[in-house]
Amino acid sequence: MASGTYAWLTVDQGVWVRTRAIVATSLVLAVIASIGIYLVVRNVGDNLRLPIAGRSCTVRADGQVRLNAEQMAHAATIAAIGIQRNMPERAVVVALATAFQESGLENLAGGDRDSIGLFQQRPSQGWGTPEQIRDPRYAANKFYAGLKKVRGWQEMRVTDAAQAVQRSAFPEAYQKWADESEVLTRALLGDATAAVACTVGRTPVMRGDAAAAALTQSLTLDWGLPRATSLAELTGLSVPAADPRDGWRYAHWLVSHAHDHGVKRVRFADLEWTADKGTWSRVSDRKAHDARVVAEVFAEA
Repeated sequence: MASGTYAWLTVDQGVWVRTRAIVATSLVLAVIASIGIYLVVRNVGDNLRLPIAGRSCTVRADGQVRLNAEQMAHAATIAAIGIQRNMPERAVVVALATAFQESGLENLAGGDRDSIGLFQQRPSQGWGTPEQIRDPRYAANKFYAGLKKVRGWQEMRVTDAAQAVQRSAFPEAYQKWADESEVLTRALLGDATAAVACTVGRTPVMRGDAAAAALTQSLTLDWGLPRATSLAELTGLSVPAADPRDGWRYAHWLVSHAHDHGVKRVRFADLEWTADKGTWSRVSDRKAHDARVVAEVFAEA
């Protein structure tokens, strides 16, 4: 009986020892992996922006930036509001760098203390109500208004101009986004051709007349353009372009908002972007007199 008991205990202990070794090894590997992830995030996390699968945008304008659909839409709105306010291009660079640092170009519901939105503005510091600050147009307008009050901001480094508005605990942090912000600014303000290309996936947020109406309203609010008109031959809109630069401003804005407004096709000059391909290509049936940007939304399912 004693021998049998001893034999049973030996087997049990052997199983326990092997199990403990496996658990210990797993824990060590988990710790190593965690440390590795921490070091990667610590060293490159600020520059890491992972596009959402199926809904990513690539911006090429003397450099390249990749964003997800939400980030791209917010960047386009920030740029448009800057131009609507007659701010110089440098102001758009500063605004985009600020939003990159503060929120990753995402409209956050919260943050440090009572910070909210793209620029992490605080209701307690007089930036507006939480509802107002969560509106990207309002938030961008408030930032530009604050920047305009800073004497000599045009001659400052990007981070110094941003810090003069934001008063962050990390005043140098904005500078690391200057290059990305300059690329986005060149594209979104029409200084580059076919520079914004987005893939929007197979399921648009909206379709048909609702999409066309929302797209027209958003374009008008962002750019202050009452000139967009609906098209009888398709569900979409047409925007007159005074010159190629204006045309590419509107075309890039439309592609940037393709996912959230159900845009299927954008055409300007002899180039066309389609949601199906997610890229720009030349078209052969361009009308010589056509000085307008045309957008088509997905039809009703």
